[in-house]
Amino acid sequence: MKVIIVKNYEEASQEAAKIFINQVKENPQSILGLATGSTPIRMYELLREDHEKNHTSYKDVKSYNLDEYFGLDASHPQSYHYFMYKNLFNGIDIKDENVHVPCGQGNIQENCDEYNKMLAENPVDIQLLGIGSNGHIGFNEPGTDFDSRTHYVDLKESTIQDNARLFFDGDVNAVPKQAISMGIQNIMEAKKVVLIACGKNKEDAVKGMIEGPVTPELPASVLQNHKDVTVIIDEAAAGLLEKKY
Repeated sequence: MKVIIVKNYEEASQEAAKIFINQVKENPQSILGLATGSTPIRMYELLREDHEKNHTSYKDVKSYNLDEYFGLDASHPQSYHYFMYKNLFNGIDIKDENVHVPCGQGNIQENCDEYNKMLAENPVDIQLLGIGSNGHIGFNEPGTDFDSRTHYVDLKESTIQDNARLFFDGDVNAVPKQAISMGIQNIMEAKKVVLIACGKNKEDAVKGMIEGPVTPELPASVLQNHKDVTVIIDEAAAGLLEKKY
């Protein structure tokens, strides 16, 4: 696990953007695993700026998102499908048919099975992750089996509270209580993983992920077993780390 500690969120976003831009330049047919939430917003802005200025092309890239709320139409402003178009896809030249986000409506199990089939046929070259304050990656909450694949999730109260605060104007009742998420096994099958974590509220999760035991009670700790992980954290999120990185 390579750990990069930077001063702040801006520097973390720049480091992550460089990795993804280089990936696409080196392999124009890359398969990208993408994430939502507040963490990658600036990174996606930097990818859009680079595309406009330097013409890095995504026309042959495929993308697969980690997760989606269940019960929200793709056009809903809080759906992750909407988020991705607003924050990234509308500003680059990726083709609509190459964009994949789990379907949050219809038969939940069929949707999960279909997504797993697509991932098996399209191995992810580089997977972007954030980390929840309780150590979740994707919507894989504490206690999720490490061998899990795309599945239906009941969200923990802490995750609902976090998402209400960040995206739903504080209204916990507006936050869907279930989601579809890539499983931990899907994430571990990515050839490379890049995780960004910023802010003091992430320091406990970051400490457990990097220096704690590998346990399903802190899902991100499984990344210690991955062969190619880069963790980019700001000084606030690194506050509890004991080793020098």
